[in-house]
Amino acid sequence: MSRYVALGSSMAAGPGIKPSAPGAPFGSGRSARNYAHLVAEQLGLDLADVTFSGATTANLLTERQRNAPPQIEALDGSETLVTITIGGNDVGYVPLLMGAALPALLRKLPSIRELLDHGARDTALHRVGDALSAVGTAVRRRAPRARVMFVDYLTLLPPPGVAAPPLSTEQADLGRFVAERLEEATAAAAQATGCELVRAGQASREHHAWSPDPWTVGAGWPLPWRPAPFHPNAAGMRAAADLILRQITAV
Repeated sequence: MSRYVALGSSMAAGPGIKPSAPGAPFGSGRSARNYAHLVAEQLGLDLADVTFSGATTANLLTERQRNAPPQIEALDGSETLVTITIGGNDVGYVPLLMGAALPALLRKLPSIRELLDHGARDTALHRVGDALSAVGTAVRRRAPRARVMFVDYLTLLPPPGVAAPPLSTEQADLGRFVAERLEEATAAAAQATGCELVRAGQASREHHAWSPDPWTVGAGWPLPWRPAPFHPNAAGMRAAADLILRQITAV
């Protein structure tokens, strides 16, 4: 059976999408119905899903997360498929949106004000391209026989001019700016490192969290029995899996 390794953060793990993956580490948010599990099921692949909520590019390459080793250590060279969804935590994308959705009094806290600072996001975005390229290079080196696919983030926010309560127009604009730059950096890293790109963001423009047919969840309190705010829902995971499957079978 061909081996498939899924790497990434919560956008790949699927926190709150039931049921949880068997044996998933505490806090990983790893769903048995995330896109990796759906793809592996459809193609009959032997899946090693090491996605972990809160993961950064450093957790993928060099740093432990809780008790989990760097995700890249799951690669042994036998893989035929590797998917990667990473980078949002490096630039504070979802924390920015979570902070923006808080009541005005809480947004005055220094830690939240830093999240909402455009300059701080600019600095992080300037660095993430190199970090994503390092991920692509390292994965290609560790899994030389695999198809390596960066899967970018599903669209969370509506287009400019469409309200996204409780986010203000300014906060939503900053969120869109971060999402656009992250999408561009992911595409550039895929091209620079010889990896494929699955354009989940582009495919989901009309399925943002405020749309009639959302693939992601909007603002709200994190509750263990439902998909996490500002993350994919079950429909979004199915859509991402379908995009991956179409790209695999098209070649």
